Amino acid sequence: MADYVHEIRKLVGHRPIIMNTAAGILLNDHNEVLLNERVDTGNWSLPGGYLEFGETYAQACVREYKEDSGIDVEILDRIDIFDRGEVHYPNGDITQTISRLFLVKQVGGHELDHVTDETLSVRYFAFDKLPPLLNQQTADMLSAAEKFIQKN
Repeated sequence: MADYVHEIRKLVGHRPIIMNTAAGILLNDHNEVLLNERVDTGNWSLPGGYLEFGETYAQACVREYKEDSGIDVEILDRIDIFDRGEVHYPNGDITQTISRLFLVKQVGGHELDHVTDETLSVRYFAFDKLPPLLNQQTADMLSAAEKFIQKN
């Protein structure tokens, strides 16, 4: 079922809903993490997004990473699941997200060099010099990823 989120929103309007998401941590040679600047809110998040109906977390991560960043990725490892976090979108939608975070590696593609309907730009950031983030869950995911990377 393509565009599951829009189908659900047609039924429930702006009512708060719970949605599943997947995101990836991609590092460059300086251990900086790739983030995408969002069109809808103007702040930054990890490339990723909502699962479509019938899709796994890993499949959604790979698909959404390409859509948000232009980069083809492969899953290296699972970092954690995050179930605390609301997003209040400018259009009035409210969503509690349950997010699966993966460590990924680039296997193709290239960073977006143009604006899309979801991404203004992509850029690598040091974990201690992050830009304004989408929400607390994004901050929590980045913190967990940094700890995961230091252990491994």
